[in-house]
Amino acid sequence: MHLSAPNRPTLAVATIACVLLKMACISHNLGASMKLGHLRVSNQRQFPNKISQLFFLQTKTFKSSKTFNPHNNFHRLNRHKSTISNNISPNNPEERVTVLVIGGGGREHSLCYALKRSHSCDAVFCAPGNPGISNSGDATCIQDLDVSDSEAVIGFCRKWGVGLVVVGPEAPLVAGLTNDLLKAGIHAFGPSSEAAALEGSKNFMKSICDKYGIPTAKYATFTDPSAAKTYIISQGAPIVVKADGLAAGKGVIVATSLHEAFEAVDSILISGSFGTAGSSIIIEEFLEGEEASFFALVDGENALPLESAQDHKRVGDGDTGPNTGGMGAYCPAPVLTPKLQDLVMESIILPTVKGMDKEGCRFVGVLYAGLMIEKKSGLPKLIEYNVRFGDPECQVLMVRLESDLAQVLLAACKGELNSVSLDWSPGSAMVVVMASNGYPGSYLKGSKIQNLEEAEVAAPGVKIFHAGTGVDAEGNYVATGGRVLGVTAKGKDLEEARERAYRAVEEIRWEGGFYRKDIGWRALPLKQVSSKS
Repeated sequence: MHLSAPNRPTLAVATIACVLLKMACISHNLGASMKLGHLRVSNQRQFPNKISQLFFLQTKTFKSSKTFNPHNNFHRLNRHKSTISNNISPNNPEERVTVLVIGGGGREHSLCYALKRSHSCDAVFCAPGNPGISNSGDATCIQDLDVSDSEAVIGFCRKWGVGLVVVGPEAPLVAGLTNDLLKAGIHAFGPSSEAAALEGSKNFMKSICDKYGIPTAKYATFTDPSAAKTYIISQGAPIVVKADGLAAGKGVIVATSLHEAFEAVDSILISGSFGTAGSSIIIEEFLEGEEASFFALVDGENALPLESAQDHKRVGDGDTGPNTGGMGAYCPAPVLTPKLQDLVMESIILPTVKGMDKEGCRFVGVLYAGLMIEKKSGLPKLIEYNVRFGDPECQVLMVRLESDLAQVLLAACKGELNSVSLDWSPGSAMVVVMASNGYPGSYLKGSKIQNLEEAEVAAPGVKIFHAGTGVDAEGNYVATGGRVLGVTAKGKDLEEARERAYRAVEEIRWEGGFYRKDIGWRALPLKQVSSKS
């Protein structure tokens, strides 16, 4: 058939729409990485060729729409080039938001994963991200956005219409990134630098506990090694020595003898093993009992509890060896009964929220309370506060969360948590952390990791979160960090979640890594878990 001239543009538009639809689907399913100033597709195995620079956004529309309207998508891209209105209400799921996640570890991967599933989320960026986040399609990774430069982050948000920034790690919070974002009129989930002192200074946290009657371990603060040792002698061992500042989860030494305690004091205060984080130390009484993690979202006045979780801090089976950032976790934690959770809210979380407000440090974000359920009393005491999601606890929380995370976090930013309730999938979840040999001490980088695709389909409900991975010249995943992978699984109960997680772990081929074989040992009878590490 001969087409008249007036119909040719229609055919051209239809052809372009067809091509763009294919490109959008490829971009959405495979994920992408991006550098500022130009869009660059990640050089993973999944990307042998450059994909159109136009469709890099991981949008819900590309996945769920049955039809494709090129005009609407050009409109969406144009909308991402200017600041958009952020008056989003948790009661209006039709309003949309674009989210930027700050960080590049396993916690941030799991947050991207949950945000991608949020119905109200148009697109998810992650800076700097990592290859696993990009390749999974859970977010578009912005590799060279300097997250320590507030102006650069603000500029990116304005250019791409980011309506919510979720700050994952503690360092940008303590440095004041949230303060700067709020001044620029951008919603940011995470406390101000003043409120982040709850984690940035253990002495500050302890002073809040003292002032507002929050149950915690007896303590004293020192900058002089001799005075610290005199106090240790008066208290006896076991005793706990902590660096006051941020030490990546490694600044706590549980000393079983006076000699170990003295060595810890010298290491921190004299040798400077934790740098400026160890300019002062906390000497704390040893609490005997079972540790648990309790999380609550806070909007300045209201607090909304999340599911409970239990981390495994020690590097070795049976909770042996030095402390780490966390070798595995499960959710929920049976030790935190509903009665205990109510008690934690009443005696620890809410007094902290009210106390911070009175101190002029209004807290907005997530309060992560590290707890000890004392053996002698059965009551919870606060060990420490973190002011962000825990890692690896965030992984098990995010795979079970069924609510729209973007809307929940926006509600917290806007002081509307009293109108929010959370939905969780039934059953349990577990994450097993795979780490580089030598961690938490020195470790080699660059060891090859294989069979991740096979591991993720080894059992139902498995999701692998990347924490410290890179790629080599051949496109293979390699280890670049201490904690490298978080192999996570859901199940109808904790036993099934554990069986699925370890089945996936055993599929992974990585000679340079190791993992604990007993995650969940406090809650379940142990079964022998084989290891290929």
